Amino acid sequence: MWLVFAVTAAALFAADIKLSAGRVHEITRKEALLLCAFWVLVASLFGFLTGHMLGFTKMVEFFTGYVIEYSLSMDNMFVFILIFAYFGIPRKYQPKILTWGILGAVAMRLVLIFTGVKLINSFTWIIYVFGAVLIFTAVKMLLQKDGEMDPGKNPVLRLLSKIVPVEKDVADGSFFVKRGRWHATAMFATLVVVETSDLIFAVDSIPAVLAVSRDKFIVYTSNVFAVVGLRSLYFLLSSIIDLFRFLKIGISVILFYVGTKMLLSAYVHIPALLSLCVVIGILAGSIFLSVAIKPSPQDAA
Repeated sequence: MWLVFAVTAAALFAADIKLSAGRVHEITRKEALLLCAFWVLVASLFGFLTGHMLGFTKMVEFFTGYVIEYSLSMDNMFVFILIFAYFGIPRKYQPKILTWGILGAVAMRLVLIFTGVKLINSFTWIIYVFGAVLIFTAVKMLLQKDGEMDPGKNPVLRLLSKIVPVEKDVADGSFFVKRGRWHATAMFATLVVVETSDLIFAVDSIPAVLAVSRDKFIVYTSNVFAVVGLRSLYFLLSSIIDLFRFLKIGISVILFYVGTKMLLSAYVHIPALLSLCVVIGILAGSIFLSVAIKPSPQDAA
C-alpha cells in the first residue's frame, strides 16, 4: 500500500506541476469545481482500496482523517485569500504558489506525522497535551475575528528580508530576479508566508487526525490526499466565499470534538464510524446553516 500510494502521489504531483506551476493561467470556478471533484474521487478510490487491502476499520479511519483534514483546510484557504490580497498576487500566478506550497506541506507533514506517532507511542500522556491544544485552538478560532492576521509580520519573512532583498512586485511570475544581485520577488515572499502558515495549521490538524488513528500510513495518506486538493479548493472557495459564513464555527466544533475525544480516550472508546458520522454531520450542518440563514443587512454591508 505504501508503494501504491507513492506511485500514485508522484504521478499526480508531476501532472499537477506540469499543468499548473508550469502554465500561467487563471483557474475559473468551473475548472476549480472539476478539479475538486477529481481529487475527491481519487481520495475515495484510494480509501476503498485501503478498505479492500487493510480492512473496513482502516478504511473508516482513512475517510474520517480525510474529512477532518479537508474541513480544516477550508478555513486555512480563507487565510490564503488574505495572504494573496496582502501581497497583491494576480490570480493567474496564484496556482504556481499553491502548487509549490503543497509540495512543501507534504514534506513537512511527513516529518510531523511520524514524529507525532512516535511521541504518542513513547509517551502515552502526550495524547492529553494534543487534546488540550485542539480544544484551545477551537476556542481561539471561535473568538478570533476575520482579518486579524497580518502577513507582513511573519517572522520567517522578516528573516528572509535580512538574507536577500525582497521586491514588492511579482515581476513575470518568477520567484527570483537578478538585478545586479539576486532579489526575491513578492511571489517568493508569498510562498514563504503560505508555507509557514501551513506549518502552523499542521500543528492543529495533525493531532486532530491522530485522535482518529495512530497508524502512520492512515494519518499520512489521509493528510496528503486532503492537502493535494487544496489548490482547487482555494479557487472554488474564493469564488463562493459568501456561502460559508458559519464554516468557522463548524470547524471549531470539530476541533473541540476531536480534542475531547483525545482527552477521554483512556476512558471512553468512540468507534471510528461514529466519529466519521459526527464530523460529516457538523461540517454539513455548518454549510447548511450558511446557506439557509441569510445575512442581515448590517452583515452584508
